[in-house]
Amino acid sequence: MTAPANTREFNGLTIPTPGKFELDPAHTRVSFVARHMMVSKVRGGFTSASGSIVVAEDPLQSHVEVSIDAASIDTGVADRDGHLRSPDFLDVEKFPALTFKSTRVESASGNEFKVVGDLTIRDVTREVVLDVEFEGHAKSPWGQEVIGFAATTEIDREEFGITWNQALETGGVLVGKKVKIEIGAEGVRQG
Repeated sequence: MTAPANTREFNGLTIPTPGKFELDPAHTRVSFVARHMMVSKVRGGFTSASGSIVVAEDPLQSHVEVSIDAASIDTGVADRDGHLRSPDFLDVEKFPALTFKSTRVESASGNEFKVVGDLTIRDVTREVVLDVEFEGHAKSPWGQEVIGFAATTEIDREEFGITWNQALETGGVLVGKKVKIEIGAEGVRQG
């Protein structure tokens, strides 16, 4: 069986030919999970993210850049979202965007890759490793060439200067330090 048009083989995986893919905001979601009161998890996400993926001739030279609108944070609870936008957490007035810029791509196995890059939150930049699963390549009913992927990582929010917390009478703290980030995205080929 031959690969569809605009694809090629890489280590047994069918991937797109080189080119630039813009993130489709209608099919891209950046979500997070954090511990609350040491007994439950709060889930939320950002409703506005933009960026691009450039697939290089050598797939391991590909790169990605993403900007997330910090004020678009949404946990489904207006008061909590307001607190997360405040200087105690994201301080969206002073730091309106969270950004990620890849520095290298490493092949893991099959359709799994490690994408290493610089994550900037509140003007603090730290290297993070995204565990990325390439989910495929297709042509939409409207003739657009699209790629999809899922990615996860975990960060320590305190490393980005987000240190607000409150001690609990029963021991522990109100908000956990670790935040799991989950990304589902679709990119549309440009040009």
